[in-house]
Amino acid sequence: MLESELFALLEHTADAAYTVTSDGEICSWNAAAERLLGHPAADVLRRNIDSVLDARDALGTDALAGGLEAAARHWDGEAGIPNFDLEVSTKPGARIWINVSTIVFDNPRTGRRLFVRLARDMTERRRREALVTRMSDLARQVAALAEPLSVHAPVEPLSDQERRILASFARGSTAASIARKLQISPQTLRNHLHHINRKLRTHSRLEAVTHAQRRGLLD
Repeated sequence: MLESELFALLEHTADAAYTVTSDGEICSWNAAAERLLGHPAADVLRRNIDSVLDARDALGTDALAGGLEAAARHWDGEAGIPNFDLEVSTKPGARIWINVSTIVFDNPRTGRRLFVRLARDMTERRRREALVTRMSDLARQVAALAEPLSVHAPVEPLSDQERRILASFARGSTAASIARKLQISPQTLRNHLHHINRKLRTHSRLEAVTHAQRRGLLD
């Protein structure tokens, strides 16, 4: 299939669909993408996808919306690339959540690799999930207040870096600013949060901060 045929096929999909090169250059943008994201195709073709969408991932850190890095994070060359959620900007200036799935297309004639992105609006689902998570966190915190402090003893001590991360979150810092300040990648920050929750027997960043404060681990 030639690229022109691919682009024509994507015009008939109900999902917002666009294609990007390994460098993130937009090669196609269907009518559904225009409706969902508000950007006319004529305004975005040959531009970089990140300059158009200004995407962030679930941690609020910079997240490439298309191209080589996004594929490298998820693709092992054999299994498909898992779907991932991004918060993006629309032409009217709103921020919405989309779920993105990927198809890798290799042009046998030119040798060029394209990434087909299919996007769906997930804004309401994310809002509902955030509300449920917040309610669950509050319920766990209320329950924790009534439990003996010894029940929450860490399985193992926190490292200095983990304490710094929790202290930064307690001060209201964002994930992106913490990663920059500590000069670590977003993935490394995620790994630290995973280890923190395991050590403190907590289930979320908010719960970990609350329990660490109660134990005096951030003093």
